[in-house]
Amino acid sequence: MSASLKAIDGSTDLPALMTGLGRRARAAARVLALAPTEQKDKALAAMADAIRASAAAIIAANAEDVAEAKTNGISSAFLDRLILNESRINGMADSLDVIRDVSDPVGAVTESWQRPNGMTIERVRVPLGVVGVIFESRPNVAADAGALCLKAGNAVILRGGSDSFRSCRAIHDALVQGLRAANLPEDAIILVPTRDRTAVGMMLAGLDGNIDVIVPRGGKSLVARVQNEARVPVFAHLEGLNHVYIDSAAELDMAKSIVLNAKMRRTGVCGAAETLLVDRKVAGTHLKPLVEMLIAAGCEIRGDEAVQAADARVKPATPEDWDTEYLDAIIAAKVVDGVDGAIHHIESHGSNHTDTIVTEDKTAAERFLREVDSAIVLHNASTQFADGGEFGFGAEIGIATGKFHARGPVGVEQMTSFKYRIHGSGQTRP
Repeated sequence: MSASLKAIDGSTDLPALMTGLGRRARAAARVLALAPTEQKDKALAAMADAIRASAAAIIAANAEDVAEAKTNGISSAFLDRLILNESRINGMADSLDVIRDVSDPVGAVTESWQRPNGMTIERVRVPLGVVGVIFESRPNVAADAGALCLKAGNAVILRGGSDSFRSCRAIHDALVQGLRAANLPEDAIILVPTRDRTAVGMMLAGLDGNIDVIVPRGGKSLVARVQNEARVPVFAHLEGLNHVYIDSAAELDMAKSIVLNAKMRRTGVCGAAETLLVDRKVAGTHLKPLVEMLIAAGCEIRGDEAVQAADARVKPATPEDWDTEYLDAIIAAKVVDGVDGAIHHIESHGSNHTDTIVTEDKTAAERFLREVDSAIVLHNASTQFADGGEFGFGAEIGIATGKFHARGPVGVEQMTSFKYRIHGSGQTRP
C-alpha cells in the first residue's frame, strides 16, 4: 500500500481528493471522446494481456480479500461473487478481447434526413462523458466497466466495495498498464483509493458537476441509497426478482433443465431465478419432479400449499418470499392459473429484470413475451442468460431495469448518448 493511500485512508482531505479525481476524469474524458478506434483498441488489447500476465498478483490480492471477508462472516453468495481464480481471470481478459472487437459506436450516424428547406439533420452517437460506477463484491466489474467505458469514449471513476478493495487495486494496475501502452491518459480509468464510505456520497453529489451518470452494481441497500441520494442521472439496476414460469405446454425434461440452470448454475448472480411458477394444469405431472430435482441439488424450496403437498420437505412460503432476492440456494414456488396467473404474479412481485416462460405453445409464449414488462424476457431459455457477454456485448456494466436511455444489459452502445449535426447552406428561419 502506497504512502499516499495510507494518508488517504487516514487524515488526507477527502473532499479535496474526490474533487480532484472528478477534474482529472473530466480532462481524460475530453481526450477519449476524440480518440480513434485504433488507439482505444490497442489499449484494450494491452489491458487483456496485462490482466493475464498479472494473474498471480491478482489472485494473491484476492486471497487477502477473501480471507478478510470470511473473518467478517460474509454470506456464501457474496463470497462466490468475490472469489477470483485463474479461470475467472482468463474470462475477464477474454471479455476485454470481445469488447475490443465490438463496433465503435462513437461518431456513428444512426439516422439522417433532409428538411424541405434543404438542411440535412444527422443523429450521431457521442460519449456520455464521465461515468461513476459504484459496485460491491464482484472485482471483475472493475475490468468490465473500465473497458466498456473506454470503448465508448468515456472516462470512468470506479468505487469498489471494501470487501474487494485489494482485488480491484490489482486489476486496476493492469488496466493502467494498457492505457500507458496506447498513450491514453491514465486518468481515463480511476479507482477511488479509499474504503471511506463518505466517498460514495461525494460521487452521488456529482463531484462538482464532473460526473455525468452513476451506475450502481450491488445489493438492494446500495441501489436504494444511490437512487435516493444521487444528484446526477442513474442507470437503475434493481434486484433480480426473476421468475421461471412452467406453462401447461412445457416439456418436462426441458423444464427441469432450465429450472435447474436458472436457479443453481450460480445462485449469487442477478440473473438467478428466485421464483418458480407452475401452471395448475400440469402441477400433477411437472411439480413433483421439479421440486425433487431442486431439493436433490441442494436447493431449499419455500412454497404455497400446492407445492408443499408435492413434497413434505418444502417449507411454507411467507408473503415476503415472493418479494425476496435470495442470491442463495433458495427458491419460492407457486402454482398459478395459466399465463394469466403467471403474468399477474410477475406484475405484482417482479422487479422488471428477467423472466422466462417454458412452453411449446407459441401463442402462450408470444403473449408472455409481449405482456411481461421486464428488461429481458425469454422463451425456453434460462434466466442466467441475463448477461452482456451472452448478448455478444463482451460484458456489461449492469442490467438496467428502468426505461430511460438504456434498458437490459448496458454495453458499449448503451454507454453513449447522441447529438444532432445539421448541415445547411445559409438557411435562416423566417
